[in-house]
Amino acid sequence: MTSTEPTLEPRARPEAPATNHPCAEAEAAPEIAVAAIGEDGAEILVNREEFDALQRDLDQALAKADEHWKLYLGAHAEMENLRKRTEREVQNAHKFALERFFGELLPVRDSLELGLAVASDTVDVTQLREGIDLTLKQLTVAMEKFGVREVNPLGAKFDPNLHEAMAMIPAGDAEPNTVVQVMQKGYLLNERLIRPAKVIVAQAAPRPAG
Repeated sequence: MTSTEPTLEPRARPEAPATNHPCAEAEAAPEIAVAAIGEDGAEILVNREEFDALQRDLDQALAKADEHWKLYLGAHAEMENLRKRTEREVQNAHKFALERFFGELLPVRDSLELGLAVASDTVDVTQLREGIDLTLKQLTVAMEKFGVREVNPLGAKFDPNLHEAMAMIPAGDAEPNTVVQVMQKGYLLNERLIRPAKVIVAQAAPRPAG
């Protein structure tokens, strides 16, 4: 009878307790999480580094918004001051728009008053005419300084934009539709018509019958 020798099973070696190096333990440690609320109201977690970055961005955005707000307030105040100043200037312009014009007319008035003061029953017609002519020249110069130009279209083509025809008459040698007489001069102010010239216009000769 064959005897078999008992065989010894290899004993399982006990597992050594796992030990980690302190540095390895520090590397494996999870980062500190910070809770935040998302747009939908749900709570989300972000790590500290992301949170700090977001906080820095928020602080910069708030600082920029504050800077823009201060710039807006400054610009608004400046615009308000400009508006008030412009209103005052417009009011003054309305009040004193004719100040310079009448300043130029005063010498004309002085000349007329002086002429009346020296007038007598034995007025020299020649001197009177010279005085009136001088006064008219003063008035013309004063008006021209402010852009007033007379419209005296004698002999010119009739222009309904500048002239007002009072009548049409046959005028033998005159070209038809030309001004043959100016009853009242017109005037332009800076090329804008303020009064048309009242004129009489040449009429074309009637065609012979037959």
